[in-house]
Amino acid sequence: MTTDTRGPRAGAGILRTALRRNIGAMAWGTVLMGLYQAGETAFPIALGLIVEHTMQDRTLGSLGLSIAALAVIITTVSLSWRFGMRVLQKANTTEAHRWRVRVAACGLQPVARDVDLKSGEVLTIATEDADQTADIIEVVPLLISSLVAVVVAALALGLADVRLGALVILGTVAILSVLSVMSGRIGSSTREQQARVARAGAKVADLITGLRPLHGFGGNHAAFLSYRKVSTEARRQAVTVARVNGAYAGTALALNAVLAGAVTLTAGWLAVEGRISVGELVMAVGLAQFIMEPLKMFAEMPKYVMMARASAERMALVLTAPPVAASGAERPAAGGDLELDGVCHGSLDGLTFRVPAGEFVAVSAYQPRAAADLASVLAVNTPPEAYDGVVRVSGRKIGELSVEAVRAHMLVNPYDGEIFAGTLRTNIDPSGTSRTVPEAVEASMLTDVVALHREGLDHAVRDRGANLSGGQRQRLSLARALAADTDVLVLHDPTTAVDAVTEQLVARNIAKLRRGRTTLVITSSPALLDAADRVLVLDGGAVVAEDSHRNLLATNPDYCHAVAR
Repeated sequence: MTTDTRGPRAGAGILRTALRRNIGAMAWGTVLMGLYQAGETAFPIALGLIVEHTMQDRTLGSLGLSIAALAVIITTVSLSWRFGMRVLQKANTTEAHRWRVRVAACGLQPVARDVDLKSGEVLTIATEDADQTADIIEVVPLLISSLVAVVVAALALGLADVRLGALVILGTVAILSVLSVMSGRIGSSTREQQARVARAGAKVADLITGLRPLHGFGGNHAAFLSYRKVSTEARRQAVTVARVNGAYAGTALALNAVLAGAVTLTAGWLAVEGRISVGELVMAVGLAQFIMEPLKMFAEMPKYVMMARASAERMALVLTAPPVAASGAERPAAGGDLELDGVCHGSLDGLTFRVPAGEFVAVSAYQPRAAADLASVLAVNTPPEAYDGVVRVSGRKIGELSVEAVRAHMLVNPYDGEIFAGTLRTNIDPSGTSRTVPEAVEASMLTDVVALHREGLDHAVRDRGANLSGGQRQRLSLARALAADTDVLVLHDPTTAVDAVTEQLVARNIAKLRRGRTTLVITSSPALLDAADRVLVLDGGAVVAEDSHRNLLATNPDYCHAVAR
């Protein structure tokens, strides 16, 4: 609820930022588009003057001068439109890119759990909403240039007869008054449509993520029905928006036609009465036809303003979402240890233990929920203020450290690490700066996958690793964690999809590669438990036993029953 009330104010701030950042381009665009509209307006005025002048001076020189004047007007109209739109569209595209990058950067950071934003929604906001927000850069200059055209036309008609100028001004005010009421409905309908489309996108993302499990237990049909319901709601809202837009466009066109017709009929009546000349009549008829275009553009601009504002408010949901934790300013010292002191969160009940610098420790949790809660706390997915107790990294409280510094110093690799479209190499070393890629590939036993393909590490990987098996994806995720070579590494169930023989090799390789570096593995794998220097046994959210794997097997029946297989 808090986010929703903050959205409109933040959305207006986003629009102000976009306008302020592109003031130069908008100024040039306004001048050029104003020149274009002035040239368009000048054309019927020039025709009227030519007719008036030609009737008095019927010579070839006068005709040639008239043609040259029209050529200058046409050239001005053509060039001003070309370069004006180039300036505005370049600024529009650049601004949309800036907002896409900002939304993507915020979307990659964890936010508070009470902010209901799915990855699919963030994707929609970073694409469609960013583009529609940036449209404000084109909307304002076009709005001003359209106003210029209407004012010039009104002045020209007013010089011929005050009643014609007054008719244009009053008619324009009446049209805008009617359309401003309708534009509010467009804004509210558009916001609802964007929200429903975003929810449909989020549903698709969720279904793609869980596609394999859905196939496994036959939940495809239920998933299809779930998406169909969300998509149908989005379709219905889209139809509503289209209906409102259609009514708006139809009303604008009808009112513009009425005004043009009124100007034409009034000019004809004044010409019959002899109050305006034939040239002024030609000018009035020409302006009555021309004025429909700027009026149409002028009438459509409020709709685009409302759409831009609605999109900006959607972006504000991401950009103003509170972070999962208040970031400190300190950085942990190099190397160092990992310590939990009386941590109570979820199923964790006063959890206390310490992993000295350079030690390889395994945690065997009898309850899977405790393992997940521990991983969440260490990954800073749960903010320090959300649990009791203290987590220290290199002797510093985790709440005193910036989230970026914590993650650069301590990597927590989840059991379901994401695989990205690209290559094996880009998945293992996304930044291209790791010096331990070969060692990480060998330690994770990914060598068979690399050797299987002619391209080696440059073998293409599809989105979410669709062309890899479950075990291959897990080993690829493990290779990425090892290649990061962080001071502290936390692995959560890194070998659940790997066969027993490979698991034995992976466990030995991790212990060898991470020798002298602080490593914590949360696992129930006997191979990894055996490779660790010592094992911490968690039951009821607290440490109930601590020793080497083999000693625990010999002395602790509960442990033996839980992990022996």
